[in-house]
Formats: sequence, structure tokens, C-alpha cells
Amino acid sequence: MQLPTAREHPFDPPAPLRDLAAQGPLHPLSFPDGHIGWVTTSRDLARAVLADQRFSARQDLRHLPFEHALGEDPGAPMLPGMFLRLDPPDHTRYRRLLTAHFTVRRLNGLTPRIQQIADECLDAMERAGSPADLVQHFALPIPSLVICELLGVPYADRSEFQGTTETMVRLGTPKEEYMAAMNHLYGYFRRLVAAKRADPGDDLLSALVTGSDLTDEELTGVGLVLLIAGHETTANMLSLGTYALLRHPGQLAALRADPTLIDGAVEELLRYLSIIQFGAQRTALEDVELEGVTVKKGQTVVISIPMANRDPEQFGDPDTLDLARQATGHVSFGHGVHQCLGQQLARIEMRVAYAALFRRFPGLRLAVPEEELAMKTDMAIYGVHRLPVAFDPA
Repeated sequence: MQLPTAREHPFDPPAPLRDLAAQGPLHPLSFPDGHIGWVTTSRDLARAVLADQRFSARQDLRHLPFEHALGEDPGAPMLPGMFLRLDPPDHTRYRRLLTAHFTVRRLNGLTPRIQQIADECLDAMERAGSPADLVQHFALPIPSLVICELLGVPYADRSEFQGTTETMVRLGTPKEEYMAAMNHLYGYFRRLVAAKRADPGDDLLSALVTGSDLTDEELTGVGLVLLIAGHETTANMLSLGTYALLRHPGQLAALRADPTLIDGAVEELLRYLSIIQFGAQRTALEDVELEGVTVKKGQTVVISIPMANRDPEQFGDPDTLDLARQATGHVSFGHGVHQCLGQQLARIEMRVAYAALFRRFPGLRLAVPEEELAMKTDMAIYGVHRLPVAFDPA
């Protein structure tokens, strides 16, 4: 089979994947380039593959379930600094340099500024008036502003990367269009790195410029990874998570009644929504036995994050959104050496943003019928294209 994209319900994985999961944890998968690999639908097997060094994340070895998914082109040369597509020890070199900038203590220190950004976005949304598109007024600007300030990217330049990034993560983007978007973004970041080297500031990119031996080309690649990952994912979680909570008024009422639920609510939304809808891919470096099946050297395994997070062996009644659930153990941030570097930043942004939104607008509601909402089934990162909401003045 090929990896399905059509969803019958906005928050659930495609039905064919759910049918597969009921039959077992590992299944053959056809790729667009003719490759025959595998897809896994269980949480335990997902973690096992992601932690197994017999499986590689290298771009030049793997096959993609969709052309250019997640901003990649396996036929293009590997850009320096794109550490997500490297194995140890190359990956370790970059990861070690970045880890010190993403400690829990350092990220917690950003909470007051994130709160300020969220409040300013809500102020602007209220001034614009009801109804408003939550994506453009709230969900997208919060993580974009945060990652821009963290990296040292001028927020005024957001038009340089927001539309370009969307092109790169759209499934089936024509190769010429994809490469034009990549070259545009690469050129922008290359110029930014040169500016930081000439006049460093108090930001992460400047710290890497002055405090590491990375070349300008490597710094450009690292910056691209952090910028794309730092705003696309959280923006979609904020908009889709808001939609899910509005769709489940009982759960939203419980969260409003007990704000201490927010930490668990964020974990449950991460599990339930699983916005990296086509998962990670790993290629076998040798023959590996999985669940009584031999994954041959060179075969790519797709880890279905949405299905792993709906595994009934790990999560009781997995298709129900339950903010009181202990949802730890989900794989929304991956697992193993490539586990998301910015996961704590994303958690903080979601905790602050959801709490601020529903505190400011207790009567928040959808402004259009649900059938008018366009879901991002055409994107590697799932979400909603627009989320028109109505609200009463605070």
C-alpha cells in the first residue's frame, strides 16, 4: 500500500492506517520512487527503531513517502549543518553545540517574554475585532516571534521565511518550486550569518558564530533547521489544539475550572493530535529482525507518529481526548538521539498560549461551520490552514 492522506475526521489518523494497526505493528509500504519499505504503527516498535543505531537518519540513504515531505529532497546534495539528517558521530558534534542553549533552566527563563508576546498578540487580535483568524493573529506569530528572538532573526523579515517554509513542507511541491524556495531561504540565512559575524548580537546564532568552529555554511544549515522546526510545528499545534478544545467543550471547561491541568493538557494534545502526520523515516544499515520480519539492508521504515500515539497497548481508549490522562510516553517529539531539541520550548509556548487565550476570551468559539475549515492534509505538518473564531471583548 501507499501511505494514505485522506482523513475522515479532523483529529484522527486516516482510516487505512487504523485498519493496518489492528492487524499488526509492521506492514509493507510502497514509496513514490518505487521503493518497497515498511511502516510501523505501534508505540514500542516506533521507539525501538528510533533508538536503534542499525537504522540511519541519513538523507542520502532513505526514501520519502511523499516528494519533498518535511522540506527535503533526497536527490539534492546534503547541505552542511542539516544535523537532523546525520548519524553519530557527525550528528553528535552539532547536537552537543546546541544542547547548552536548550536546557530546561534556560528555556524556563524565557517564560515571561513568551507571556508578553502572547498577551500582545491577543491585544492585537482584540483590536482587530471579532471574528478573526486565530492562525494569523495568534498561533503563527507567537512561535515565529519567539524563535526569531532566540536565533536573532529580525521578525520584520518573517515574509522571507513563512511563505517559503510553507512551500517546502507542502506535499508534492514541484521540484523546481521546492528548490527555488530552498535557495531563497538558504540565501537569506547565509546573508544573516555574514551579518552576525561582522556584528554579533546577544542571540543564539551570534553565540554559535563567535563560540564554535562551525563554518558559515554549517551555521546557515543549523539556522535553517532551527527556524523551520521552531515555528511551523508549534504554530500548527496552537491552532489545531484550539480547534480540538473548542470541539470538546467538556474538556475545555475542565481546563478552565482547573488551570493546573495545563501541563497534562499539553501532553495529551501532543499525543492526540500528532501533527507530524507522516512520521520519521529510518533506513536499515544491515538486515534487522523486527516483529519476526526481516527488514533488509537499504529498506526505509516510516514511523507513523499518529498511530504510535494511538496505540491501545500504551494508551487506554486512545481515540478519546482526555486532558486528565497521563500521556507521558508519546512519541510526538521523536525518540533516541534525534529527539526534538526544542521540545521544552514548544511545551512552554503551548502552556502559556493556551492559558492566555482561554483566560482572555472565555466565550471563544468557531466563527464558521466546521465543514468550511480547510485541513492541512496536503502538508507534512498537519493542522488547519485558517481558524476563524468569534469572541466577546475582554
